Amino acid sequence: QVQLVESGGGLVQPGGSLRLSCAASGSRFSVNAMGWYRQAPGKQRELVARITGGGRTDYADSVKGRFIISRDYAKNTVYLRMSSLTPEDTAVYYCNMNGYYWGQGTQVTVSS
Repeated sequence: QVQLVESGGGLVQPGGSLRLSCAASGSRFSVNAMGWYRQAPGKQRELVARITGGGRTDYADSVKGRFIISRDYAKNTVYLRMSSLTPEDTAVYYCNMNGYYWGQGTQVTVSS
């Protein structure tokens, strides 16, 4: 049974940084594509960043140059390093495996 557990969300001031973590279990982590999505109130869930099993990355235009997705194969964990945060980044952030499995989400609030 695949399980994805996110952590690292919270309240941060504009311009600040956060690192989200997603610990995966129940599947061969190394071969799976992993992604981070977010959903703001009243909006559809959108892709933020994704990383293939081989480490190739892809980002939404709105976060390019500010967010970095990475993965630690030994820890079965994927990270999202977020910098230069703005209030528009406020959302619940979800971890995803292969476009199918979801974590429970972690709230990120950017506010002064």
